[in-house]
Amino acid sequence: MSDIVNAAVEALTEKLSGSFDGSAKFMIEGEGAIMLDSAGVRAEDGDADVTLTADADTFQSILSGELNPTGAFMSGKLTVDGDMGMAMQLGNVLS
Repeated sequence: MSDIVNAAVEALTEKLSGSFDGSAKFMIEGEGAIMLDSAGVRAEDGDADVTLTADADTFQSILSGELNPTGAFMSGKLTVDGDMGMAMQLGNVLS
């Protein structure tokens, strides 16, 4: 598992206090996957209601607050596959 994935798991765990209703997967290109669901946040790949994919720089910028998730999506830096409503919920939590 990469340092980038480990750092992202830690950052997401801090941002998401409480449980998450549903499941989401963050695919960091060239680094790995992060699952987020009612069990918490962990470095793992699996089926999810929504999958968000981006490169490592984009994810780091989103997690640090430098880049708005909606802006990343609109500019093509972040792709979303699956439940768009759940992606919007995550975007609100991350921004």
